Amino acid sequence: MAVTLPRPHRDDARIALAGLLGGLLVWGAGLGSRPADEQVVLWPGQWPILLPLAVMTGCELLRRTRPRSALLIGTAALTLDTLTQGNLVTVVMFTDLVYATVVYGPPATARRVLWTSGLSTVVGAVVPFAVWRVPEALLIGVVIGIVVFTPAATGWVVRNHRDIAVAERLRAEQTALLAEIDRAQAVTAERARMARELHDMVANHLSAIAIHSTAALSLDDPATSKDALTVIRENSVEGLAEMRRLIGILRDDSGDREPAAAPTLGGLDALAESARTNGLDVALDAVHDSRLPAPVELAAYRIVQESLTNALKHASPGRVTVTLAQLDGSLTVRVTSPYGDRDGPRAPGSGAGLVGMRERVALLNGTFEAGPEVSGRAKVWTVRATLPITHRTVGGTE
Repeated sequence: MAVTLPRPHRDDARIALAGLLGGLLVWGAGLGSRPADEQVVLWPGQWPILLPLAVMTGCELLRRTRPRSALLIGTAALTLDTLTQGNLVTVVMFTDLVYATVVYGPPATARRVLWTSGLSTVVGAVVPFAVWRVPEALLIGVVIGIVVFTPAATGWVVRNHRDIAVAERLRAEQTALLAEIDRAQAVTAERARMARELHDMVANHLSAIAIHSTAALSLDDPATSKDALTVIRENSVEGLAEMRRLIGILRDDSGDREPAAAPTLGGLDALAESARTNGLDVALDAVHDSRLPAPVELAAYRIVQESLTNALKHASPGRVTVTLAQLDGSLTVRVTSPYGDRDGPRAPGSGAGLVGMRERVALLNGTFEAGPEVSGRAKVWTVRATLPITHRTVGGTE
């Protein structure tokens, strides 16, 4: 099967053409590297000079695509050139092949060429001097160093700078990718946070509206309908106010306005009273430190709020108990409601409330449980969340 050589790089083609033209110009001027009567010249005359020149030109076409092959063939061409009167351009092109092999060749080849050229330079200087004992013998090592070691060392420096540049570019790309991932995660987390806030703030009011509107439509009692419409109006106004506040936070990107105060556990009494207005029998028992971290207070408040909303939609008739207790560096929130004697929910739900509560607790590295359990002879639905409290988050000190 025929072997297809890779297409030469355009710069390599230009270098090869320039070398060929320069070599022909030197050849045409009759400028050989050595006189015809020198002892090493086995093929005197002008025409033998063209063969190594042509071979070296062909090697230049492969300097980037096949650097090792080009160097091996170029070494043979340089050896052949030394048996003729020689052409300086052929030697210059060989130095370029050494440089290209170190720059574009495999790392192992680059190191091998560098060490071999350095060793050749030392041997080329020491051995002739040791044999002939004349200072002029050191010039052989100098010439070898100029022809072989200097381009190899230059190529090694260029290769190192190129590798460093590539590594820096890859590091910059990785940094940009990580920044984009962080940004996407931040956007996702913010969207999830806003979804939880929107659900927790509005779902309670909308659930009460749905339940009382159903009662107003199903009962033909003016007094009952009036009471239901009163509750509907109160929840509509409060829900609309909450919605406007949230939309204002989303639209206000100037940073001039102070952020709206997050609800705290001090508002649990008002929250329980609102649930009683909506028809729940709520018993609140909250014992906790008045200086809890703001994230813990917000999470506990939202968990109680969502639990009351779920009780309003799903609980059977009976008492809903809300208990908050602080013990051993954590705040435990427990909400129980009667469970199991209702045909269906009083208002539709999507299950997003439980997901939101679980996410809030997970963000604080707490534990969350929700499900039916037996309490005495009754079956109740229990929501239990344990929120860790660290001293660092209270007052900002240990």
